Amino acid sequence: MLLESIHSPADVRALPAGQLPQLCQELRDFLVGGISGTGGHLASNLGAVELTVAIHRVFDTERDRLVFDVGHQCYVHKILTGRREAFSTLRQLDGLSGFPKPYESVHDAFIAGHASNSVAVALGMARARTLAKEDYNVLALIGDGALTGGLAYEGLNNAGASGEPLVVILNDNGMSINQNVGAMSSHLARLRSKPVYYHFKKWYRSLFGRRPMKNPIYRFNHRLKSSLKKVLWPGSTLFEDMGFTYLGPIDGHDLPRLCDVLEWARELRCPVVVHVNTVKGRGCAFAERNPDMYHGVGPFDPETGLLKKTGEESFSSVFGRALADCAGTDGRICAVTAAMADGTGLSGFAKSFPERFFDVGIAEGCGVSMAAGLAAQGMIPVFAVYSSFLQRGYDMLIHDAALERLHVVLGVDRAGLVGADGKTHHGCFDALFLPQIPGFTVLCPASFAELRTMLRQALFELSGPVAIRYPRGGEGAFQGDTSAEPLVRLRTGRDASLLTYGVLVNEALAAAELLAAEGIEAEVLKLNRIAPLDFEMFRPFFDTAEAPDILLAAEDSFGAGCVGQRVAALLAEGGRAPKQLILKNLGRTFALEGTVAQLEHRFELDAAGIAAAVREAAGYGRG
Repeated sequence: MLLESIHSPADVRALPAGQLPQLCQELRDFLVGGISGTGGHLASNLGAVELTVAIHRVFDTERDRLVFDVGHQCYVHKILTGRREAFSTLRQLDGLSGFPKPYESVHDAFIAGHASNSVAVALGMARARTLAKEDYNVLALIGDGALTGGLAYEGLNNAGASGEPLVVILNDNGMSINQNVGAMSSHLARLRSKPVYYHFKKWYRSLFGRRPMKNPIYRFNHRLKSSLKKVLWPGSTLFEDMGFTYLGPIDGHDLPRLCDVLEWARELRCPVVVHVNTVKGRGCAFAERNPDMYHGVGPFDPETGLLKKTGEESFSSVFGRALADCAGTDGRICAVTAAMADGTGLSGFAKSFPERFFDVGIAEGCGVSMAAGLAAQGMIPVFAVYSSFLQRGYDMLIHDAALERLHVVLGVDRAGLVGADGKTHHGCFDALFLPQIPGFTVLCPASFAELRTMLRQALFELSGPVAIRYPRGGEGAFQGDTSAEPLVRLRTGRDASLLTYGVLVNEALAAAELLAAEGIEAEVLKLNRIAPLDFEMFRPFFDTAEAPDILLAAEDSFGAGCVGQRVAALLAEGGRAPKQLILKNLGRTFALEGTVAQLEHRFELDAAGIAAAVREAAGYGRG
């Protein structure tokens, strides 16, 4: 097997050109076999095989800097840079990350997990190279989807004007930003991407002296050429107007041609855009037929593509159906997503109410601002967004939604620990930053029933901006609906109070059972609302002589500014501070990859960890 002889990019560069097609085929077979066991991003990586091989044939990523955008297409890069044998641990606890991570390898230039930042990051690296008077190449590999984010254009605008030698590779695998027109366009595109074209262009300009635009013949030919370009390459004029040399579009599966064009882009020593057309799922029939389904996928049968775990009911699917039901009774309700209609459960809404469904692309800030505009004009917008991606719209939450107390509803999906996607995707900040914004109401359902009720409350009963945060996946043992009150007691106990919100209530209840078996009575308090908070919410539970001496607050968020800290401050202000306070959270640590259960155990947020903390505190207090 040829792939087994590849331990570094140097081995790729040493291969005879005639063996590269075999390498690409073995890479595809390896991807399908590996991802079928671990899950991960399949279609995007299958489409980037030849492109990644070409990059490693032309560039040395041990020194040259390759910046991925999002990183959904980095698996082949990982395999070719010495991590093939660890691929079976992909997205597993203490295993290989599904995204580029500099701590894994010197070949990973920059962390990636969110979209549209690659060109700006690469420009910073290029400028650092110039300032340090060093000599290496800088590349940004960005997909067409990431070009829906405004940050991409901020980076392009600055990079094109900088004059810095920089290669931006646009991997266009779906939503083409420009369309080729006929055979002439293809012919001229190939001509434009050859070095001889640029030598001729330079020679032609020199015929007219240092100021060619003063020559009427040159001006006429230039206008004619520019008009033709606008018809045949509308995308190229965009990039060239920004200051880039544009090469393409190139067949992203023609490996020899890719290598030739990348070599030429490297030699130009200026800002260059290489536009590459690829096919998502290339070489795998079921992934090529349905690239959306196999973009991010769980374990599957490598022969048939059938998922080993069929789609189960989740908070996302329940949210989507409940929203569609509400929209059927109120024509003001609109749904907004940022390129995540399937992931946030909005596909059904989009089919039922296409005129009230808006996908803004990978542009969360735009999603928040557009929702604010809808609300300002009397609509009821619901922006369904992953928690980690909502971070990108923080300024708009304050400036566009909160200042005017507009009735914008956020469906904050993937709140808390999310599992295998790791540190770039865990939703561990929204419970910290949303309650800090004046006027925000933040609701935390722990069951499907509560999610349905809270959504109706957010739409029809509450005013101002409202967020409903819920986790990835399904509900636990607790399936009741206690949403009528902001704080409820689910279990009584005189020795300790276990305070939590969301699905962690399941671990708190299980911990109380463990403690009860040891003679320690722990009450379980469930917060249905984490903003706004006030002492009156807690008075019936803590302003009594029977209140337990120990308070443990459990939450899968970071420690600074967490709910437990805010509750403790409120109790102290009200003169009811607990004698012992235990804050169980992530502290200051970014959680890596692993299942949610594994990560909860590692951070001692599972029943055993919560019970152990109370046991230690109770023993110390009684000693």
